[in-house]
Amino acid sequence: MRYVRMPIEIESPEETGYDTIACNLAESSMRDRVLGDLGLDVDLAGMVLLYGDHRGHQALRALLAAEGGCAVDQVLLTPGAAGALFIVATTLLQPGDHLVVLRPNYATNIETPRAIGCDISYVDLSFERGWRYDERVIMAAMTPRTRLVSITTPHNPTGVVLDPVALARIIALVESRGAHLLVDETYRDLSTEAARPFATAQSERVISVASLSKAYGLPGLRIGWLMTRDRELNERFLAAKEQIFICGAVLDEEIAYRVYRKRSAELPNIMADVARGRTVVREWIAAERRMEWVEPMGGVVAFPRIREDAGVDIARFYAVLNGERKTLVGPGHWFEQDDRYMRIGFGWPQPQELRDGLANISAALDRSR
Repeated sequence: MRYVRMPIEIESPEETGYDTIACNLAESSMRDRVLGDLGLDVDLAGMVLLYGDHRGHQALRALLAAEGGCAVDQVLLTPGAAGALFIVATTLLQPGDHLVVLRPNYATNIETPRAIGCDISYVDLSFERGWRYDERVIMAAMTPRTRLVSITTPHNPTGVVLDPVALARIIALVESRGAHLLVDETYRDLSTEAARPFATAQSERVISVASLSKAYGLPGLRIGWLMTRDRELNERFLAAKEQIFICGAVLDEEIAYRVYRKRSAELPNIMADVARGRTVVREWIAAERRMEWVEPMGGVVAFPRIREDAGVDIARFYAVLNGERKTLVGPGHWFEQDDRYMRIGFGWPQPQELRDGLANISAALDRSR
């Protein structure tokens, strides 16, 4: 494995220093929650800090299994979705194997396979096509050595949601080629469409990954999961987890269980906050003629771009935005795209911070012609 630090981590708000940022529009989650505000009836002082179930908290896995059409022992809790993605990549891929992956994408979905040294074909999505993709493009990229196809829905960083018919076609294609399909569903609970079962419910060849970090503002718990109905593969995933982590943190898993079991009461408020943030960005885009976007239908991020004919010096723009205006967004190079693109998170900032940050983008555009 040849590890390389990713720009999205090197330049992240936590590495930059939260105290140096006035308007943080770079986050891809809901605002971080405070433990005492969660209203949980949990006796932390009496908790025994033992080695837990290697698959993870059984009651939490039971809740997830019911939504994934699988057995409780086919759900594996991991340290965030990042841990799940690492386990999937290192279990299924080795040098000489072939991966098909969407781009742009959450950086780990691309960088870990690179570190492994497998062969990679990218399905490059485009703004002009609404960031959408179909099975014909994926089919053209597959080879007899393809072991894994990796997609995300709702998509990070664009917020595009794959419709059920298109997903079913992709699943059928992957099944026909004897590969596995990884579906990163981290933003599943934040889609504007009706809730669906996890994709793993549709096929034994599907691996679903998600976490509590993004939708619930709980990245500090480090609770994610992966699930698959492929029993042999599930055992290999468990072996990987045991060799890397043994088990998860029982304290994190207990808190996560208590949060997730009352999610039906939490989600309406979360979705209302998401809708308000999306509306603020929509109204700003409508007024800011130098910007254009594909409106997101899921998640808490958008991926607009500066119009090519806006006459903006892009390097100057970021210098003003980050330096003078102390406003952080996710520049395109975080996702191997031109820096005319930027990921804007509208779930994490408070309403006034979001408005101020968008105004600062406009001001930086003014200063960068």
